Amino acid sequence: MTAAATPLRVGLIGYGLAGSVFHAPLIAATEGLALDTVVTSNPERQAQAEAEFPDVRTVATPDELFDRTAELDLVVIASPNRTHVPLATTALEAGLPVVVDKPVAGTAAEARGLAALAEERGLLLSVFQNRRWDNDFLTLRKLLADGELGDAWRFESRFERWRPQPKGGWRESGDPAEIGGLLYDLGSHIVDQALVLFGPATEVYAESVIRRTGAETDDDTFIAVTHANGVRSHLYASATTAQLGPRFRVLGSKAGYVKYGLDPQEDALRKGERPGTSAAWGEEPESLYGRLGAGESPVTGGGRTVPTLPGDYPAYYAAVARALRGEGPNPVTALEAAAALDVLEAARRSARDKVTVTL
Repeated sequence: MTAAATPLRVGLIGYGLAGSVFHAPLIAATEGLALDTVVTSNPERQAQAEAEFPDVRTVATPDELFDRTAELDLVVIASPNRTHVPLATTALEAGLPVVVDKPVAGTAAEARGLAALAEERGLLLSVFQNRRWDNDFLTLRKLLADGELGDAWRFESRFERWRPQPKGGWRESGDPAEIGGLLYDLGSHIVDQALVLFGPATEVYAESVIRRTGAETDDDTFIAVTHANGVRSHLYASATTAQLGPRFRVLGSKAGYVKYGLDPQEDALRKGERPGTSAAWGEEPESLYGRLGAGESPVTGGGRTVPTLPGDYPAYYAAVARALRGEGPNPVTALEAAAALDVLEAARRSARDKVTVTL
């Protein structure tokens, strides 16, 4: 095997939901990458990683991973949010390129600090915003690029769930140091998507509440974003939605697009299915296709059915591998993530102070 064909060795920190369901399977399925080491102090998760990936080694602490920096080509940080900045800093200072799960940091200033450090060291720093490769998002981007909606006016995006009982854990902790709550969890996705589609934000208004008994942090959040180009985005993230709305409702001068249902890739990964094992990866049934039209509700048959493009989470790590070899751009930069954090910070201030925040 030539040096150019030698797989890049990846160390993965964290083997909870993000590490075990998303990162490890996607890394292992990517040509040119090899999952070398998994860091988790949980013996059950160590056994799980070794069973799922027989060639992987497991260690209990990040320090054990960083003791072997010369043997690695990339570090992926999928540990709790509060650890993202310190671990990414350590990795970059050790000379290792880094992928960090969203949110990359608790503040935009921290994200820009990491971006500056990566640039200073000449290293890749990428943020895992996998929902840029959701099936519905890819389909909407194509519809907009093809002019099917005319001039976009309003973008409604919902990431809603029905979880009337809190599950606990750091994601639902009220400790600000944990960077939990839906604003920074699901909000990181829906804000990033809105900025990718419609560009920079100029104003932010938000409502963020705790509805469930025993919940410690926001579980029902709404964010209104005004973009520099005049598009208005209305973004919803909720764990308390008894009747789920459309995932996307996009209105333009020529037509609108309405799409229900979530991309199937997360559910497939949770079930143990893997990219590359089926030609139908990321595809959804026709019954979930969205509709494009004007003047009538899609519920009553208005418009025409739009086949949904297949979702493609594997494209993220394929792009990372190309970037590491100098063959393509960083798929998601820390500065892009910082722009989304500007909006999230403004939303938190808006909800707290009951004001509209100008960026």
